[in-house]
Amino acid sequence: MTTRAFLKQAENNAWANATLYAAVTEIPAEAYRADYPSFFGSIPRTLNHIYEVDLFYVDALTRGGRGRGVFDREDIADPAVLATAQAKSDNALIAHCAALTAADLDRRVTVERQDGPTHERHDDLLQHLFQHQVHHRGQVHGMLSQAGVDPPQLDDFFLEFGRVDSAKPYWEQHP
Repeated sequence: MTTRAFLKQAENNAWANATLYAAVTEIPAEAYRADYPSFFGSIPRTLNHIYEVDLFYVDALTRGGRGRGVFDREDIADPAVLATAQAKSDNALIAHCAALTAADLDRRVTVERQDGPTHERHDDLLQHLFQHQVHHRGQVHGMLSQAGVDPPQLDDFFLEFGRVDSAKPYWEQHP
């Protein structure tokens, strides 16, 4: 995989999160906070999980030094505030991927685990992070359906054919 591919994944990630949050912030508060059959049981808990895992891995990738300390936080209750925090994390990931070189991809990244550090390939850690995002965004997508909301289309980013208008600014920045 090339560094361009990681940049496009990071941009897709930011676009998909922004698109999902646009839908989430429009639903009634009761539907947002409701319990749903899902891995984390609610939309806010799932979105907070996505955010905190992003903080954790972006910190590791950028050698930020916070390690597991990123988990010492309270969930963000307000979806608009959480959307802003997620966008900030997404932008940090885009900046990181934009600066990647081919040599960075096989560099080992130290990840502070509960039982001690592990060392992962940079490219593998990025792919894991993107997969983690897709996995849990899909869960929020399903909970929106359970809440009676039409979930947004999240898979029309990469191809020119059918690319949604909201994805075009990302492509104009980094064609």
